[in-house]
Amino acid sequence: MESAQNRLSLPAALPGFEGVSRYWDRTRNLPAAKILPGEYYVSAGNELITTVLGSCVSACIRDRLSRVGGMNHFMLPISDNGSWNGAIGVADTATRYGNYAMEHMINEILKHGGRRENLEAKVFGGGRIIDGLGSVGQNNIAFVREYLRTEGIPLVSQDVGDIHPRKIIYMPLTGQAWVKRIKHLHNDTLVVRERRYRADIDQTPVSGEVELFD
Repeated sequence: MESAQNRLSLPAALPGFEGVSRYWDRTRNLPAAKILPGEYYVSAGNELITTVLGSCVSACIRDRLSRVGGMNHFMLPISDNGSWNGAIGVADTATRYGNYAMEHMINEILKHGGRRENLEAKVFGGGRIIDGLGSVGQNNIAFVREYLRTEGIPLVSQDVGDIHPRKIIYMPLTGQAWVKRIKHLHNDTLVVRERRYRADIDQTPVSGEVELFD
């Protein structure tokens, strides 16, 4: 169990991220934020961001000079034909959702001192872990690669595809990322969570438009 002292010693999160689950990582002796599907977290301090990925992807983006950065965790909705058309800017649900997941996080990075020309990205996930999801993992990978290419954000590292879930730990301050491939799931929590998340995003349209800060 996390001690009361460690809970009290967590530094304040950036405004707007107070609701994200945070704890003290005893292994690295640092505060950490744990994000779930559909969430993202941005930090300007010395802390970790972590998540567990199956078919979803996470983009870890930081300003390499100001060292503010974040991680998101998202899955494209499944279109009627089970695929994504590979184009950014097409006004379909899948592209709008992907844009939403990326742009909100990037806007927060820029709002807290990042500059577009200094951004770099690492990408993880997109594993084929659930029967019946078809090529959703590959669609997620293709989307995030094309998004970064279109926005001119260098992709400096990636660990994507295959059939295994992954635990990701990212440190925006240094840009370090740790990946642990999970060979054997001890329960079906991840699968159930991704199925529920997929159902939610298939049924709920993204509302509002997002524009990137310059």
